[in-house]
Amino acid sequence: MRGKRILLGITGGIAAYKITFLIRLLKKNGADVKCIMTPSAVDFISPLVVSTLSNNPVGIEFWNKQNGTWNNHVEYGLWADLFVVAPLTANTLSKMANGSCDNLLLATYLSMKTKTIVAPAMDLDMYAHPTTQRNLELLTKDGVQIIPVESGELASGLSGEGRMAEPDTVFEYIENIVGASKNDFLGKKVIITAGPTYEALDPVRFIGNHSSGKMGFRIAEEFLARGAKVMLVTGPTHLSLENEDLEFIQIKSADEMLHEVQQRWTDCDYGVFAAAVADYRPKNKETEKIKKKADDMIIELVKNPDILKWAGSVKTDQQYLIGFALETQDLIKNGTKKLEAKNLNMIVMNSLKDIGAGFGVDTNKISILDNRNNLESFELKSKEAVAKDILNYLKTYIG
Repeated sequence: MRGKRILLGITGGIAAYKITFLIRLLKKNGADVKCIMTPSAVDFISPLVVSTLSNNPVGIEFWNKQNGTWNNHVEYGLWADLFVVAPLTANTLSKMANGSCDNLLLATYLSMKTKTIVAPAMDLDMYAHPTTQRNLELLTKDGVQIIPVESGELASGLSGEGRMAEPDTVFEYIENIVGASKNDFLGKKVIITAGPTYEALDPVRFIGNHSSGKMGFRIAEEFLARGAKVMLVTGPTHLSLENEDLEFIQIKSADEMLHEVQQRWTDCDYGVFAAAVADYRPKNKETEKIKKKADDMIIELVKNPDILKWAGSVKTDQQYLIGFALETQDLIKNGTKKLEAKNLNMIVMNSLKDIGAGFGVDTNKISILDNRNNLESFELKSKEAVAKDILNYLKTYIG
């Protein structure tokens, strides 16, 4: 379960209280959990509790009326490895079976790229009704897996079939499905660089850039989720990542990054160099803070080592090297030159002119070019989804 992305859909039934236990089980076993609630579900369980336990904001409405933020159902669908609707009420069941789309949960269901499973919960007569059974059959035909209801005491005071499966049972279904998903990089060693580098002028000032490191971190998470052992060499960033198969190395300067890469690259199967390494550094680093004196100041710069070019110069035929190119003009032309000059297998290109594809944002719009003259372009997506695209492309490239 470690690193798997589980999206929970919570509907308005009394069994919603059980979801707190399910979230705890998922988190305890290393899953990343996000939750969507129908508006009626908030009458049965507090969004604050759900958010606190999952460590993520809860989606309820299509947009936040206070700040105008849009809850993007498409991004939810791209993010998740599995969508679990529990409890599934008769009302939401009917809407899912018939393609209705009047809330965020339903819009997300219709946008899902991966499997959906549901855990029905309702009174025994509602569950036994022909309409309910017909709707369950429709969902099954659509590829949705139904977790069987259990028999026992119900909220109405009656006893019979209709109880939602217990959290332990739902967890077992999730684990069996996600555990059966591809571990197509199982046991492979990957080195990834991320974030900016800071080149010191003096003890308090530096030359750097606006890279947040988000793309590199998302790629690291995707490799980990697919079984790889990852070495993440990152420049200064507020991001963090923990995993038993992760070696997390923090550096500041390009020289420091080169040193760490040189210690590890020859032992790796794949290298993904997503860091925004400063091209130049000050020739002289002052040991004391530079005091303001004249109106003008001249700083002499020298070229930094080209870490990606070094990795390409020593790589073997059994190693695969991926570089990144952020451009403001002539994207394909400049990307092709970089691919060839640095002996890369693939280059991931994006343009600062594309809205949502620059530094510091949670989305990216990329094109991938490989050394077999194949080019594929992708739409603007979350960086989690972009990471999936990159690894899927790599797997196809390897064959």
